[in-house]
Amino acid sequence: MENNNNINRQPEDTYLDADPTVLPENAFRELGEDEDYRPVMHPARNYPEVTVYSVSMGLILAVIFSAAAAYLGLRVGQVFEAAIPISIIAVGLSGALKKHHALGQNVIIQSIGACSGVIVAGAIFTLPALYILQDTHPEITVNFLEVFLSSLLGGILGILFFIPFRKYFVKDMHGKYPFPEATATTQVLMSGESKKASSGQAKLLVVSALIGGIYDYVVATFGLWAESVSTTATAWGSALAAKTKLVFSCNTGAALLGLGYIVGIRYAFVIFAGSAFVWWVFIPLLGTYGAPEIASLSEGAIFKDYARLIGIGGIAMAGIIGIVKSRGIIAQAAGLAVREFKGGKASARPVRWQMDLSMKHVVFFMGLALLTVFLFFWLGVLGNLWQALVAWVVITVISFLFTTVAANAIAIVGSNPVSGMTLMTLIIASAIFVSVGISGTSGIVASMIIGGVVCTALSMAGGFVTDLKIGYWVGSTPRKQETWKFLGTLVSAATVGGVLLLLNKVYGFTGDDALVAPQANAMAKVIEPIMMGGDTPWILYITGAILALLLNWLGVPALAFCLGMFIPMDLNTPMLVGGAISWFVSTRSTDKSVNDSRRDRGTLIASGLIAGGALFGVFSALTRFIGGTFTIDMAEGLNQGLGVVMYLLLIGYLIWDSCRTRVSK
Repeated sequence: MENNNNINRQPEDTYLDADPTVLPENAFRELGEDEDYRPVMHPARNYPEVTVYSVSMGLILAVIFSAAAAYLGLRVGQVFEAAIPISIIAVGLSGALKKHHALGQNVIIQSIGACSGVIVAGAIFTLPALYILQDTHPEITVNFLEVFLSSLLGGILGILFFIPFRKYFVKDMHGKYPFPEATATTQVLMSGESKKASSGQAKLLVVSALIGGIYDYVVATFGLWAESVSTTATAWGSALAAKTKLVFSCNTGAALLGLGYIVGIRYAFVIFAGSAFVWWVFIPLLGTYGAPEIASLSEGAIFKDYARLIGIGGIAMAGIIGIVKSRGIIAQAAGLAVREFKGGKASARPVRWQMDLSMKHVVFFMGLALLTVFLFFWLGVLGNLWQALVAWVVITVISFLFTTVAANAIAIVGSNPVSGMTLMTLIIASAIFVSVGISGTSGIVASMIIGGVVCTALSMAGGFVTDLKIGYWVGSTPRKQETWKFLGTLVSAATVGGVLLLLNKVYGFTGDDALVAPQANAMAKVIEPIMMGGDTPWILYITGAILALLLNWLGVPALAFCLGMFIPMDLNTPMLVGGAISWFVSTRSTDKSVNDSRRDRGTLIASGLIAGGALFGVFSALTRFIGGTFTIDMAEGLNQGLGVVMYLLLIGYLIWDSCRTRVSK
């Protein structure tokens, strides 16, 4: 008997009469016994998905957002997720071009374009460490091919390793995982089907991107106001820092403000709490009661040489905690992969929206990719067959096992602790390499290239589960998403390689005005003493690890807190400011619908600030690279004062525009 209350059980003609602009009511909940999920795009029909338009737009956006995400990630250590902004752009363009049946094409645009963020995370968290270590080891060389192949091969492995787990995470666990990022992105894509003024969203995104972009471009290129304000710029603040090492600072950039808004007050507060612990407790204690050689250092030097090493230990332990918590899922997913690899005959041909790439093809290309990785290490990095084999085994085992951890993290909280897992990987790999004779600068290069491959593989696996869940909800063809993801990976890897080389020439990764690259600095700090036979600060690492265990026991997100300990305070403060704005605009009204509407409008504006600020940051780098410095000299007090005024105006704009929404009753 058919259940007339269940849309999934209706005949095809009745199903097609349902509203194609709204997801089924069981899209976000667990299914009952004998209940099926039917997507918006009818499973029995074919829709335009892979077209010249969708592929070309996906590739263009992959290039743009790869450059933007690389710049922002190297500035603050946080890579913004490109899926939502790309989806908004795709919806706006399809509406402006009056495209029919655009949903399937928009999913492909988003899937290809979203390669940008995941490839960027894998590259910038690890490979800049090679540039950082060049200061003390000039014999270390970095070239485009190494960066490109590390990102490309890691991305390909992440795709191939995850495909066998798609059914488990996307279909079998339907309604059991919240998929926060996939949910938001899917709602954006569905909004384009409602024939409402979706172009209004695109317009708002463009306007806020121009405001944020021009704001950040002016300050980064011409220095008309302070990019970072600090209490040390005042007489009393300077005296306080000299006596107690106590400092407060805040970056005034638009991109960071938008990033804090999207992160939200809870995680922004935890991140800032980690920073406050280091800068307002640990550094003053060392500066006041530490050994004379430590107390004589500036607060910045104490942070760099001592305090943030505790954060490194905490980040690594937070990654271990995540793996231990996910051990059941790893075992379950690995068992599923083994069954898939056996390639049993299917009882019936799967419907279009459940068709993956052939498992035989997946296994073949997986073997080909792993062989390429082995040859890359043997002929391009190490030059030793036995050592290359050891490196290959490390990559294969860790990437495969941790693929499910990364996907699980994204599915539950929308955040991938890839940096912590990569740090742990580097420590394990370095210890193994030293035991087989890989040490010195060659060991540093090998470890960092391996870290790049593993980090990108884990980042890709975490991002890919979002793409495939979006496709599952709307009814796209997984096989098409999986196939064209490879092309997006290729383009993003090439873009990141070029941008990384450019930013190193313009800003560098060491020195006063260098890009902070926090995760890459952490990798460099971990690897150098192990490979060069120096003193490894195990006490500081262990202190951080114990702190992470205590935080986890207390229910505090250990990874966020420890990352706050490692990132400089001026980059963490705007995260808290943005999070506070998000809380403020979403709680001022007694009408929940008004609060929700304001929060969502603010999210769109914040996305524009992030994208515009990051993109124009790259333009600023190009400007400085081509024409040199354009900084305008002015008194420090005036520069800092203008920085405070401009930042307050930017905050005011974000609050004002977020609250300009009306909800009809």
